[in-house]
Amino acid sequence: MSRKNPIANFGQCRYVAVTMSDDPRANLEQLIRKNGHDFAAISKMLGKNAAYIQQYIRRGSPKKLDEEDRRRLAEFYGVEERLLGAPALRDSRRSTPVTPDGLLRIKQLQVGASAGPGALADDEYAESMGFGRKWLRRLGADPAHLSLIAVDGDSMDPTLGDGDDIMVDHSAASRPLRDGIYVLRMDDVLLVKRVAMGPSGKLSIRSDNPQYPDWEDVSAESVNIIGRVVWTGRRL
Repeated sequence: MSRKNPIANFGQCRYVAVTMSDDPRANLEQLIRKNGHDFAAISKMLGKNAAYIQQYIRRGSPKKLDEEDRRRLAEFYGVEERLLGAPALRDSRRSTPVTPDGLLRIKQLQVGASAGPGALADDEYAESMGFGRKWLRRLGADPAHLSLIAVDGDSMDPTLGDGDDIMVDHSAASRPLRDGIYVLRMDDVLLVKRVAMGPSGKLSIRSDNPQYPDWEDVSAESVNIIGRVVWTGRRL
């Protein structure tokens, strides 16, 4: 007989946004309270005694959640298990995190979320998505240098649409520029544009959507290349 899943019968979670910290107990308490639940109800949902969650959060007993309980709570509240105390799994050859089923996690960033010069900061990444090793290898890029960005706006239509996910190879920023689509920063604004270098060494920066302006003869020193777009995923 299959084990009954108590979470499935608890009711729909509202997925209220909360600010996560490095403390799994504080994170769980926020998730419970912000979603209008209580400690005893969540304990019973997990098949535990009514004081289980309160003792874990308030008294530190148990020291960490049972692995199955942690997985169910993360699934129920729609958060990563690491926020509830799961250890970060990493590829032994790289610094790229991996999922329990062996997928490499590529960090995700919203295009409009970045400001200031230089590369993208780690705290600008809020989520991640898993990809197969062989699939990533076919791209010819090191997974440790990849990130996912959601396109904001329609300036690259029809090639890239608003909300499309693009995969960016940040190692391209340290190599000689070749024609292609890049994520770049100009005047503290993060953009996705088609870039080409002319014979004079100056850049042509263009939008695929003819309703948006192009920039010709742009000094390479005025542009901060973040990375080259190597893949896109589109919602249907």
